[in-house]
Amino acid sequence: MSDKLHDPYAAIRFKEFRFFISGKLLLTIAVLMQEIVASWMIYDQTKDPLSLGLIGLTEAIPSLLLALPGGYLADKFSRRKLMLVATMIMLFASIVLSIYAHTSMAYGIFPIYCVIFLIGTARGIYNPAQASLWPQLVDKKFYVNSSVWNSGMWQIGAVTGPALGGLFYGLIGAKKTLVVVNVLLLVTILLYSAIKHHQVEKFNHTESVKESLKKGISYFFKQPILLSAISLDLFAVLFGGAVAMLPVFADQILSVGPQGLGILRSAPAIGAVAMSIFQAYHPPKNNAGIKMLLCVAGFGLCMIGFALSEAFWLSFTFLLLSGIFDNVSVVIRSTILQLYTPNEMRGRVSAVNSIFVGSSNELGAFESGVSAKFMGLVPSVIFGGCMTLIVTIIAYRLAPSLKKLTLP
Repeated sequence: MSDKLHDPYAAIRFKEFRFFISGKLLLTIAVLMQEIVASWMIYDQTKDPLSLGLIGLTEAIPSLLLALPGGYLADKFSRRKLMLVATMIMLFASIVLSIYAHTSMAYGIFPIYCVIFLIGTARGIYNPAQASLWPQLVDKKFYVNSSVWNSGMWQIGAVTGPALGGLFYGLIGAKKTLVVVNVLLLVTILLYSAIKHHQVEKFNHTESVKESLKKGISYFFKQPILLSAISLDLFAVLFGGAVAMLPVFADQILSVGPQGLGILRSAPAIGAVAMSIFQAYHPPKNNAGIKMLLCVAGFGLCMIGFALSEAFWLSFTFLLLSGIFDNVSVVIRSTILQLYTPNEMRGRVSAVNSIFVGSSNELGAFESGVSAKFMGLVPSVIFGGCMTLIVTIIAYRLAPSLKKLTLP
């Protein structure tokens, strides 16, 4: 093409970015395969939707507690090394779960929650490190394109991970499926090892940890566009997600078992991958804020439709559409995060983003479990979808900078 700014493959022409997104792909597949196995093991023992909601809370607690320290470390030390350490912790947790699966769950579900807690600990280190590393691997003018590829590869992993997790669980059982997870995590470590060290410039080493964290938090809250975009995503995911309740829908309403669960869990990511391909050629630059608001509203409507559906393929379609809408929001938000944050503060600002958005999936899972317990399964998901629509209306009225947003 005559203008490289419109080259849909611009970001992946950088070798280290290819290592990064390949590792992220395999890590996502591994973690989501493990999630399918762990959630089905827990639900098979308890038949209680609240026990599924507790999975999210168990993972969110350490992730939230370590997010800010993890952001500080990502601005001070090698982001690549922090990603390697976090992935090694995930591998250790997966090995522990594999060993426990061979005991036929002799000690109940508590050890599974312990493993999930350890994974949440690793995420507290991993999230700000990876979010602040990938902009260093490409030129600034390709941030939108790299954001599309970064999101797209994660979504491809989110398609194949649950599908393979459910398929393998049904065909070869939990024990052998977890062995596959271990191998994928090991390959991820090798890919991240191939990335060179990238220095974080301008970090003030004379500041105390408290002063450094305070500066990062203050910067975030003084940027209206960052605050409005991330807050919108936070509340949409917190109230609108139905993913944590999919084992219950798969069992009680759709009667499709673990294989069907894997397909349903993959549906949003299939839609997101399709939208990622579209956005690689047609990036959401013009009227980006309005597009984000419309897509969050569309996500909420899809959750309401999913809750009312009693047919497997109709439910699959609503989840697929929710992934299409969500991917637009993710790409715009992640691009905003990189464009409006200086490199030396990306770790800390990404940590704040992780607290707002990264853990909202887990807190949303807990909210879904509690709501389903006390409101009933279908009413709780309808309630969440309606709350997402209300949040979108509030954001439209109170966030003028977001409505006017256009990406370069």
